[in-house]
Amino acid sequence: MNIETTAVRTQIERSQHLEHSVPLYLTSSYIFEDAEDMRASFSEEKDRNIYSRFTNPNTSEFIEKIVKMEGAEAGYAFATGMSAVFSTFAALLNSGDHFVSSRSVFGSTHSLFTKYLPKWNISHSYFGVNETDKIESLIRPETKILFAESPTNPGVDVLDLEKLGNIARKHNLILIIDNCFATPVLQNPIEFGADLVIHSATKLIDGQGRVLGGVTVGKEELVREIYLFSRNTGPALSPFNAWILSKSLETLPVRLEKHCENALKVARFLENEEKAGNVKYPFLESHPAYSIAKKQMKLGGNIVSFEIRGGLVAGRKFIDTVKLCSRSANLGDTRSIVTHPASTTHSKLSEEERLEAGIKPGLIRISVGLEHVEDIIEDLKQALNSK
Repeated sequence: MNIETTAVRTQIERSQHLEHSVPLYLTSSYIFEDAEDMRASFSEEKDRNIYSRFTNPNTSEFIEKIVKMEGAEAGYAFATGMSAVFSTFAALLNSGDHFVSSRSVFGSTHSLFTKYLPKWNISHSYFGVNETDKIESLIRPETKILFAESPTNPGVDVLDLEKLGNIARKHNLILIIDNCFATPVLQNPIEFGADLVIHSATKLIDGQGRVLGGVTVGKEELVREIYLFSRNTGPALSPFNAWILSKSLETLPVRLEKHCENALKVARFLENEEKAGNVKYPFLESHPAYSIAKKQMKLGGNIVSFEIRGGLVAGRKFIDTVKLCSRSANLGDTRSIVTHPASTTHSKLSEEERLEAGIKPGLIRISVGLEHVEDIIEDLKQALNSK
């Protein structure tokens, strides 16, 4: 089936009531026929629900949809995107292991890499988004994972997934791609060699700023390790949130078309604004990795970044002056959102770390929503030109 049909028609088995819309399964646990049924279930001789920290019909449906849409073998769903990132790394790495990552990652991911994983003697090396030729020089005998976001948060840089896949395969590394900005509709990293794909479902997958969620999908043997770690440590997605997210996937392809259409128009507007510099959007011809984006993405996504002239003060003033756009740390909402990463999502990084990640004082990230595009542009225009 085409991805739109997969998103709509992938459902768990109907109950005896023959409902058309999948019901909520708000239960913490499940009953067993007898002692032998319990034994066989806990020993995994039977494939069935035991406890909702392990599996639940609603989370299973959500996972199955993402697995099919990404072309993966298996998956596990989490309470948040960051629990997906942490659990994936924690399940696959041991004390003394090392991984290589793009320097341009979400602020909380950077904190995980630099503050928490070192507690367990897990080290990392960073490469710049324009330094993929240096990756192989960073690989050590104890290196296990190669990780990247593409497009990156918040700078909207694009990495060559095929190149990363080739490097990972050559050195027998697990390639993990955070595909949050693109979603399974716009980009499928497994096609280019990724072993695992991570999503913060809180963003475009939900699409209306309602619930938190995360998911990791990919090779079955790797997901098995993540599942075993997670069923014991407890970061499971709630059935209610899974139900919301599964429903949201049904409209994701349609929503994304409009998001992308609006975002490209906003990016073209900003390119012609004197006070906006270094405008980045994957499907702008001026994007440094435009040809790569066209190769691996179907459309450019809904995130646009630019640098407002005047640095930190001008960036904060711009945020204060918008009227229509929301001031929020979230993204992927029906409502357009503006964020100043240097003073918010990446504020805990040192100035040196922010600059190394390409986050300058005047960087603005716009999550372009589904309002009429002329209204979005008018708000950005008045904010840019306010006295």
